[in-house]
Amino acid sequence: MNTKAIINRHSKSLVYWIRLLLFFASICLSLSASSDPYSILGVHKRASMQDIRRAYKQLAKEWHPDKSKHPEAETKFVEIKQSYELLSDSERRRAFDQYGITNEDAVLDHNRPEYNNYGRFKDTFEHFYGAHNFNYHDQDISLYHRLSITTKYYETNIVPKSRHTPQILMFYADWCFACMKAANSFKKLIDTLEPYGITFATVNAGHEEQLVRKVGVHSLPCVIMVLNDHNYVYKDSVFNPQHVVDFIRQKMPYKLLTPVTDNTLDKFLNGWVDNRVRALILEPRMQPRLRYLITAYYFRERVVFGFVELNSKETAYIQAKFKAHPELDTLLIFNEFPPQPIATVTMSDIPSTTLNNIISLNKYLILPRLSSQDMLESVCPAEWNRPRKKLCVVLVTENTRLHDGARTVMRKIALESLYNREKVRFAYIYQEKQNDFISAFSKHNQSKETLLQIIIFWRRDTKHIRYEWVDQTILEADKVLENDTHDQYFNNTKQKLDSIIHRLLRSTEALSFETEVKDLFDENSESSIMRMLNRIILALEYISDNLGHEHILPAISVLGTVTFILIIGYLMSYLLHLEEEDIQLNKSKRLENSNGKRISYIPELRLHELRAEKYNGLVRLLKPGCRTIVLLTDLQSRSKLIPSFHKAVWPYRKNKTLMFAHMLIEKGIGWYAELLRLSLSECREMNINPRNCIGTVVALNGHRKYFCMYHAKHPESNRGAKRMIKITRHLSSMPTDPEAGAFLGMDSSDSETSVSDVYEPRILLEENLLDGLPNWLDRLFEGTTHRYYINYWPDFTSK
Repeated sequence: MNTKAIINRHSKSLVYWIRLLLFFASICLSLSASSDPYSILGVHKRASMQDIRRAYKQLAKEWHPDKSKHPEAETKFVEIKQSYELLSDSERRRAFDQYGITNEDAVLDHNRPEYNNYGRFKDTFEHFYGAHNFNYHDQDISLYHRLSITTKYYETNIVPKSRHTPQILMFYADWCFACMKAANSFKKLIDTLEPYGITFATVNAGHEEQLVRKVGVHSLPCVIMVLNDHNYVYKDSVFNPQHVVDFIRQKMPYKLLTPVTDNTLDKFLNGWVDNRVRALILEPRMQPRLRYLITAYYFRERVVFGFVELNSKETAYIQAKFKAHPELDTLLIFNEFPPQPIATVTMSDIPSTTLNNIISLNKYLILPRLSSQDMLESVCPAEWNRPRKKLCVVLVTENTRLHDGARTVMRKIALESLYNREKVRFAYIYQEKQNDFISAFSKHNQSKETLLQIIIFWRRDTKHIRYEWVDQTILEADKVLENDTHDQYFNNTKQKLDSIIHRLLRSTEALSFETEVKDLFDENSESSIMRMLNRIILALEYISDNLGHEHILPAISVLGTVTFILIIGYLMSYLLHLEEEDIQLNKSKRLENSNGKRISYIPELRLHELRAEKYNGLVRLLKPGCRTIVLLTDLQSRSKLIPSFHKAVWPYRKNKTLMFAHMLIEKGIGWYAELLRLSLSECREMNINPRNCIGTVVALNGHRKYFCMYHAKHPESNRGAKRMIKITRHLSSMPTDPEAGAFLGMDSSDSETSVSDVYEPRILLEENLLDGLPNWLDRLFEGTTHRYYINYWPDFTSK
């Protein structure tokens, strides 16, 4: 081998080892500069898990804030707990031992020098020894199997829990190479976000196809966030903790943390009249940490959170008033007395567990309002055991300023009460909003007046309550407002309430009455309009989440086409409506009489003359369902038959499927003869006398190619009369009852003569030819007339 090549090879190796030593030296310097969890717990770096747990329990008992009076006990206790949480997690402990990572900021920050050095060192190491051994654990999907859930678990656990904390689901498949590559990133995501309260689970897409379709999984692997019963798909191609944190921030409800400045501080703190505690989070950042957002989301129904940016000039007064450290995070909680907070925590990094514990202990006002069943369950929980019974002292008021004085006295009594909140809770209720609940107690009230009265009750279960009314002289608005006797009145009221509560807390003492109550009305429920708006917003969010760049143009094209069609249809209908109104106006103007009085418009009946030029429009081109009724006349009978025909068809003038016409038999005799010939089954020449055709009415169906015929001598014209005569004849000839036909005006003596008269030939005059036309029209529209079908309509040729 060439000597120069050997020297170059050894020199490169020496450079790599020097870089490695420098990297470890930087890690040691960073570890020495930061807090060491081993030194905090007092254990060796190679200590076992049992030694770490034993040291933690001993130090926790020693430095617990409730047991230690040391001024730094709380800070020391938090450091001990954080150190134990770090060392009890094998992955986080390994990360600290190797790279000095102690909190989520170091995990999320990919621009730290340690990470850059580690990446270069890893690339160099893999260049020499190969990367197969290092990727083996990254491709291990056993974590997916351990966290896998079913569709039933999703519906019964994941969805209900999403109303309080975000739920992250990873959809995977057993033979998905991309899922294997994402396993290590998913584990890092769990280690980073799980301490904030976010729940993680996995779903095998091959086993839960129904859930895959329900949540809208587009590809594998796929991350879904379930938040407040809704599913949000993570579509970023880069899968790392920081991008997922940004995704969670984006999908969180709007203004979970209200920005608070010096000008809006008083308005924010005095907003407790909405029955929620106020909490201020002061940070030296432009946006709050994710853990504070998740905490605000969890307690949003009980606590309103505000965010104060300490680096802003608009918050200098807040920082000076509450003496907040400019470089540390501070949590302040306020109740009905906002000048001073009831709880304060100041740390460089407030853990989620500390946040939850402090807020849980102070999430109710001193005198909360029973505004929903959930609030009743929280403030006055049910307890069936008498020795452990919990009393709830409730003031009945109305939502008016006149009762502010009564509520102030009750609030002061609750504030100065010496009873434990686990045993006795004070509250008030609006009578006009919870009338059903209050009416259940009113039957045993001596004064029959519940307003501004105090009731003490014990909930044995969710429906049954034992209760007692306090004497009506306990609390009256006029006495509260008397300044000269206010202190004396307050002391008497408090003393009497304390004596009653003390008596009822005895295990041998039982409350006087019992009743069954309904659930409280939810005063904070959204109206139907707000629910509709929320659904529209969610629908728009779903569309925006599921529409990719390749779908935008087709979607816009479809929406534009539908909108254009709707606009054109509306314009056409509008123009048609204007044209109809104009026609009606012109007709009404033409019908005005000479005196200027306007006659109401009556639809006219138009009689067309069937001629060669109108034949196609009246017969051949008729639309389906339309018919033309034609009267056959001649020049001599025209003036007599047309008025009778007009009178018979007048009731059908509004029917848009009918047209009416008349035809001179002299002009259409050829067409009429051909029409009759086509309706016969035999082919022969028709010799027709035109005078015998006068008074004939033909109903033509141009689309279905058939016609119906009326004539005074046609058998269909007398069908009804003949049937009536037959019935009369049968009834009159019955031997059991000779007078059976009397109701028809006949008896057995004249039945023979009446029948014979029917068959005698009658002389028909021209004016009587259309007397049976109305009855025939009724049968025509009933469909009982005979139909004569033809193969085609003959041509109309005039003489």
